[in-house]
Amino acid sequence: MTADPPGLPALEAALRRDLALLDYPRRTWVPARRTREGADVLDVLIIGGGQSGSAVAFGLLREKVTNLLVIDENERGREGPWLTFARMITLRTPKHLVGIEHGLPNLTLRSWYEAQFGQAAWESVNLVPKEQWAAYLDWYRRVTEIPFRSETRALDIRHVPEDGWFAVQVVTRGREETLYARKVVLATGIDGSGRWETPQVVAAGLPKARYAHTHDPIDFAALRGRRIAVLGAGASAFDNASVALEQGAREVHLFYRRETLPCVNPYRWAEFAGFLRHHADLPDLERYRFIAQIFKMGQLPPTDTYERATRHPGFHLHGGSPWKAVALENDEVVITTPKGRFAADFVIVGTGFVTDLSLRPELRRLEPHIARWQDRFTPPAGEVNEDILRHPYLGPGFELQERTPGEAPYVGAVFNYTFGCLPSLGFGGASISGLKYSLPRVVGGVTRQLYCEDSEQHLRALAAYDTREF
Repeated sequence: MTADPPGLPALEAALRRDLALLDYPRRTWVPARRTREGADVLDVLIIGGGQSGSAVAFGLLREKVTNLLVIDENERGREGPWLTFARMITLRTPKHLVGIEHGLPNLTLRSWYEAQFGQAAWESVNLVPKEQWAAYLDWYRRVTEIPFRSETRALDIRHVPEDGWFAVQVVTRGREETLYARKVVLATGIDGSGRWETPQVVAAGLPKARYAHTHDPIDFAALRGRRIAVLGAGASAFDNASVALEQGAREVHLFYRRETLPCVNPYRWAEFAGFLRHHADLPDLERYRFIAQIFKMGQLPPTDTYERATRHPGFHLHGGSPWKAVALENDEVVITTPKGRFAADFVIVGTGFVTDLSLRPELRRLEPHIARWQDRFTPPAGEVNEDILRHPYLGPGFELQERTPGEAPYVGAVFNYTFGCLPSLGFGGASISGLKYSLPRVVGGVTRQLYCEDSEQHLRALAAYDTREF
């Protein structure tokens, strides 16, 4: 691709026409706010500028909520995992999924792809290469003119009770400042309601130089000729095993708890309008049971991911082999499982993330007041899933709920559009397959609050309205 492919200008012109044709109502409507010191108060601050944060921002812009800002801690163009720790070759989701374009055909991935490479090229693609998805998202941010600030990380979110908004401490390239916002949307990705986690058996048993999480930068070239042990059987575990072998690792042994790998993908079952749109409308017990069933079935590596690893003669699977102990003995990593002891030179942890809002440093002031599922719901005997119960218990627009009624209603002005929404709202933030239905929910949740909070001011404006038509 060139920097300015000839097909994109025509597509962008068509998109601008689409936006002009659909531009109703046109006027902005949220009354401006300023602090006592005269600083601007954003209507919405979106933390995270990947696919979810960018799509929320564009949705709000279309609703004429224009006083917003998206911040992302990465360099421009490297938002999300696609060019950093995502080591797959292609996306895992089908190429025909839509949602991020908010119903505009000329903003779809397909239109962007065909404008550069043609319809036949699109038809020949099975799954979209991750680099193409990253490039599409970069174009999406540019063409939608989202207010955006890169290399900016949120450090602390503090509610200002006398004013009713939030003071958000951020750092941009080493420089700290405070941003003020009425609403905050957390769009911080798959681990945005917790953190990537290394099991204690590994962290306590090995020096950091001898292991890495799949989320970490890994010098695979340094592993050439080495024996690698991978813990976990999800897609990222297989991806990292494949990269290690492709970079010359002597052998890779992948260990997992289950006796056999899952071969049925519950996420593919869930991709229909009923579940995607209406999971949030079910009673708590049914919502809980659906997500518990998905967790029980497990997340398998996609076929191409599985085949990418297993085609290497140095790749070995070890089912029914949770790690009981890990230690460094005579400069070897020795792993003890129920099926024996194994030696390796380096460990890659592919066990994913843990959901726990108390692990999010930017939420340290708010977390004690945020409701979790365990605060609102008691599962039947024999159906307890501690992981689900740690998830935030969200309202219908992805808004946080207060843990103790009446104690901290302001947490409802923070919207959790991360993977932590799963029990409450199904596939939402950090899930491409859920964007079509979740984006209108979160955008509507934000605009609903902004309008209702200002209803008295709008009523006064109506009473004072005197534009005569004849």
